Amino acid sequence: MKKKPENETIELLLERGSLRNFKKRKIEPEILDKILAAGIQSASGGNLQPYSIIVIQDPKMNKKLGDLCYQKFVGTAPVNLLFCIDWNRMKQIADEGCAPFSANHAFRHFWISFQDTIIAAQSICTAVDSYGMGSCYIGTIMEFLEKLIKMFELPKGVFPVVLLPIGYPTVKIRKANKFPAEFMIHHEKYQPYDNKKLFKAYTKRQNNTKHDPDDKKLKIIEQNCLDVGGKELAKKCLKEIKGKGYINPIQYRFGLHYPAGEMPKLNEKFLKILKKQDMDFFEKWESVKKN
Repeated sequence: MKKKPENETIELLLERGSLRNFKKRKIEPEILDKILAAGIQSASGGNLQPYSIIVIQDPKMNKKLGDLCYQKFVGTAPVNLLFCIDWNRMKQIADEGCAPFSANHAFRHFWISFQDTIIAAQSICTAVDSYGMGSCYIGTIMEFLEKLIKMFELPKGVFPVVLLPIGYPTVKIRKANKFPAEFMIHHEKYQPYDNKKLFKAYTKRQNNTKHDPDDKKLKIIEQNCLDVGGKELAKKCLKEIKGKGYINPIQYRFGLHYPAGEMPKLNEKFLKILKKQDMDFFEKWESVKKN
């Protein structure tokens, strides 16, 4: 007989992992309601609750989401939850109550609203786990924000943040390797790292994976090095890869998986989409009339 954990909540959090294999079993309505209630009860700055959760249970729509983000398992989840920053709701309340409102133009409000949205998502993630189910955060929805805005008829002031497919597992959920506490926790003030120890810990965390340095990969890594650090970095990086005969985990992560030379190029695109949704947090704001 399995021993009951001393603290079930801590055990649940320590064993958390992402789920990408879902049963066809539907989530019971009463359980789904409780899971969503846990999200609504999350901490919120000023208790403004500047977020909305769109519950997607239509199999056709879920499949469409899976196809859209090139992650088929998303389409197999019985429920997908789309978490959005939502200043539209509070603006309507302000309009009805004849109050001034500018939250969708203020970076401070954006900063808090993003936090609140993710806090709600994580509360739901934990609630899902407590019912023997699982979930997987899908952050890549930012690659097709405009399509999501259209698909779900999001009004101005509402912006997608993250997608969370949830459901019952077909396999045992495995937790991912994480950094030991010594590399994550700082007591009283930020502590400097030893580069060699830090690199060794990261490599171990990634199971010492060694990627084959074929010509295509090398060309992509070289270009990303050129974009970020110029010829000097490109030469140094390629020399190390060829000398060791493999691409190390951190070279793979930022040279291929999350290409360092490409990611910042999309900044302008995302800011334009935000502005279309009447969210211009990153621009200078002028009052209507100065007295």
